[in-house]
Amino acid sequence: MDEPTVDEVRRYIAAGLPCTALAVEGDGRHFFATIVSAEFEGLNRVRRHQRVYAALGDRMREQVHALSMQTLTPAEYAAASPEAPHPPSAAGLPDDP
Repeated sequence: MDEPTVDEVRRYIAAGLPCTALAVEGDGRHFFATIVSAEFEGLNRVRRHQRVYAALGDRMREQVHALSMQTLTPAEYAAASPEAPHPPSAAGLPDDP
């Protein structure tokens, strides 16, 4: 299988998890994502990561070799970086082909 692009990984996450903001960086094998979702409310870090892995499904085993992530609720993100630029919204992403 071909290595996924940053945009593809971003679309995969957004398709399986409602995000208010989502930013992904990487080199085709190793990725870092900042994921902001209300679905993380009340979940610990392990459960949040499991939720992202579930959104990626088989792609996590077959295409994405390494994914580091920061998972935040909207309130946590606002509190952590009130003056920092927000990662791009996940809204308006094209559907996965």
